[in-house]
Order: sequence, then C-alpha cells, then structure tokens
Amino acid sequence: MSRTIDQRQSLYAEVTARVIAELEEGRLPWVQPWDSAACACTMPANGVTGRRYSGINVLILWARVIEGGYRSQRWLTYRQAQAAGGNVRKGERGTTVCYADRFTPKNRDDGGCDDERDARTVAFLKRFTVFNIDQCEGLPEALTRTSEVRPEIEILPEVAALIEASGADVRIGGDRAYYHPAADYVAVPPVAAFHAPINWYRTALHELGHWTGHQTRLDRDQMGAFGSASYAREELVAEMASAFACASLAIQPTVRHADYIGSWLEVLRHDDKAIFRAASAASKAADYLLRFAVDEGRPS
Repeated sequence: MSRTIDQRQSLYAEVTARVIAELEEGRLPWVQPWDSAACACTMPANGVTGRRYSGINVLILWARVIEGGYRSQRWLTYRQAQAAGGNVRKGERGTTVCYADRFTPKNRDDGGCDDERDARTVAFLKRFTVFNIDQCEGLPEALTRTSEVRPEIEILPEVAALIEASGADVRIGGDRAYYHPAADYVAVPPVAAFHAPINWYRTALHELGHWTGHQTRLDRDQMGAFGSASYAREELVAEMASAFACASLAIQPTVRHADYIGSWLEVLRHDDKAIFRAASAASKAADYLLRFAVDEGRPS
C-alpha cells in the first residue's frame, strides 16, 4: 500500500512541477502555440475507442503533441497498436497518463449509507503508457487519417446554438465580461467590441465555464473574494473549462486572464493535487456545456 501511495504522490508532484515550470515561463499548458503545431487543436482521444481523455490527461497529452510535433491527437496503448495490426516504432518513448478513482475494499463494504461508504473508500491513481499514432507504423488508414480543419463560418453558428440551448442568462452590453454568481447571469460586451467575432465566443465560453459552477449545476465554491486562493482556483477551472470546450468545438483556445498566473502559481506550490482537481472540475464544466452542442463529438 505504501508503494502505491508513494507512486501516486510522485505522479502528483511530477505533473505539478511541470505545470509550475510552464507557468513560471509565462506559458499556459492549456493554451499551447497551436498556430505552430503540426495538427489542429482538438481534444486528445483514444484512437481505437474514440473516447476523449479528460482532466489532467488533456494537459499532459497536449503538451506532448507540441513537444513531439505530432500531426494527430489520437493515442493508443502498445497492445492496442498491435491489436489494430500495427506496432509502435522501435525507440519511441511513450507518454504517461493516469486514471483516478476510488474503490471500497470488500471488508469495508457493509451496505451502509452513501456517505458512510464514501468515507471508507480508498483513492487510487493508475498510470498508463500511450503512444501517439504518429509513433506507430502499420496501422490501418481509418486510424491514421487526419481530419480537415473546419472553417470558422461553420463553427460559430454551432457555438451560438450551444449558448442558446444552454438557457444561460447572457446579457450583452457594457465593457466588461463577467459572471455574477448571486444573480446567476453572464455579461459579455457586444461582438463589435472584439477584434474578431470568434473572440466573443471564446470570452462567452469562459464566463459560461463559471456559470456551470452555480449551486444548481455543478456546485463549485464561488464565494472566494478577489485575490483569495479559492478565487484563483475557480478562475483556473474556468480558464481550462473554456480551453477544453473551445478545443472540442474546433476553436483554438486563448488565455483570458494571464494576470492571474501569480495567484495560480501560489495555489499550485502549496498543493500538488490542485492542478489535478482543477483539471477534473474543468472537464466536468466543459462536458456540462457541451451537452448543449448539437454536433459536438465529431472524431478528432
């Protein structure tokens, strides 16, 4: 058991250190230089099952795509590559992703109430090694085929439909974008206030990321005062939620609040699980929003 705990702590520390190093250099791991990337900005997914990765794994795999110069966001385990009729090229280095969950040991599961069972559960974090399909050879064309980049003119109506379908109270006007938790509404300046229409949608998705945290939805702590650690954590969640939602909708994410980097660094330096929790909450927020997207879920 102690070895498992040590491995889990090691992974937390390793990933957190990597994110801290990026932030210290002024780079945000969830907003990579996609213009110089070999592939389009989409969410990473398993090449065989099509299932999208979530949480901290998105940051890990996005970073690896940029580092490796890969043309795809699809990933396979060694066995999946073999089962598909191909193999991982000799000398290729895999990327470690993780799966976090909880389980109840048999001797503790006595059929108590949910709260009691939750208290008896044990957290675990499993590591998996995956390879980008660019690191493989002999794979069928169905796995290696690259997707066409969709034009903005097709994307924006879909994002507008998502916002409309969400039922969120979006108020257009003024010169500031924000979410008002107590009154539960989103405020965004008019489209004309932005250099490009797509930036209006990026901004709206960021504020809608906050909107998902209302107590009637995902019920996150949104009571932190400006400058507090809890405020920084919520802003971090909204930043990543917007990036995940944008990428899912074929929009390159951009940073909304780079001036919060200092406060994010302070949070991460004091808690090596903070980035894992924030990324997990961001995935839930993005998924909540994407339920309203009619055509969301295209293969990446």
